[in-house]
Amino acid sequence: MGERREYRLRGGRQADVAAVRNVLAQRGVTGPDDGPIGEPLVFLASGGIGAGCLLAEFGHGGSKPLLLGFRSRWQSPREWIQSTVDRLGVEAAVRTGGGTRKRLTKELAAGNPVLVLPDRYTLGYWELPEAFDGGGGHFVVAYAEENGRVFVDDRNLAPLTVERKVLDRARGRVGSYKNLLVSIGGGQPPDLAGSVRAGLADCVSRLSDKSTSFSVPAWGKWAKLLTDERSVKGWPAVFADRRGLVGALLSIWEGVSPDGMTGGHLRDLFADGLTEAAPLLELPALERNAGKWREIGEKWRRLGAAASTAELPEFDWMRGLTAAVTAGVRAGDEGRERVAESAAELWRLRNYYDAETPFTEKQARTLFTDLGERLRDIYAAERDGIAELAEITA
Repeated sequence: MGERREYRLRGGRQADVAAVRNVLAQRGVTGPDDGPIGEPLVFLASGGIGAGCLLAEFGHGGSKPLLLGFRSRWQSPREWIQSTVDRLGVEAAVRTGGGTRKRLTKELAAGNPVLVLPDRYTLGYWELPEAFDGGGGHFVVAYAEENGRVFVDDRNLAPLTVERKVLDRARGRVGSYKNLLVSIGGGQPPDLAGSVRAGLADCVSRLSDKSTSFSVPAWGKWAKLLTDERSVKGWPAVFADRRGLVGALLSIWEGVSPDGMTGGHLRDLFADGLTEAAPLLELPALERNAGKWREIGEKWRRLGAAASTAELPEFDWMRGLTAAVTAGVRAGDEGRERVAESAAELWRLRNYYDAETPFTEKQARTLFTDLGERLRDIYAAERDGIAELAEITA
């Protein structure tokens, strides 16, 4: 085994972007001020925000969590990472295949941090239930190996380790990106202004598209499904008996909130990036656009709060447990016991209420109507925000 090398844990907000930013900083890649490139600008260069949602019906205890895609190309992680490193102009190699296990060993022995994409359930430290087995995950940094355990950076601020055989199994669990390994080198600082311009152009192009799956119109489609009584995919039909509704509503809050696993709605991170990009690109109007995205971020926060409604007081308890799990992961190995206890109670409550019907039909329909109105407002605001950004960056 290689000797453990010095690695600085820097934390971060969005899992994938933070992983890229942290490796760039560790490898000495700097911006125009000779300091590490911050997460907001890396986020812009990666393509910025995304849009999309997917209601998953696992069939385990009636669980029907909602996956929200707030990051660029959220549905295609390999495409996202390749376009990100290409746009940044850094030396990088994106590899897959069984040979990456030996490559991982070699990189860790040399003290080179690398990005890996393990399945969250198999990885273990998020303490997810079996229903999430093979459900995918986000990028984390593997940076050292000692005594059969690999040190990982998942925005934690204290050492977090995973058994090497568990990490290998988690990396190979999802077929669409099996054994993905990304090595990023050092080298000359990238043309950050050009990277950010290209990332914003990509963002505008994607989110100006008419796709109701991977662009802003996805929010309008979701708003319609919330009250559509004719479609089999409409929420009145999917949740006709209200089973699984509590988990779906809580997953909205989890997806929107930074207390969830993936970093939240990211509209505030996008706004921070636009504010930093304004002088870099000599486009002061970006600051005005940033203000719009901050307002949109507040709309998302309110949507999450409305979804985890006071009609069910236990939502407060479950939100607190979710935050405790995330905080425990941030605390590294020392937080593992806290994560295990909080996650066990969280999923006990979720399973209990998913199998019950705590909402009356009238309460559910009233809630669906309210959420639909909020989503239509968000849809209109994001459509206008992207249109304004297109004019500014044209």
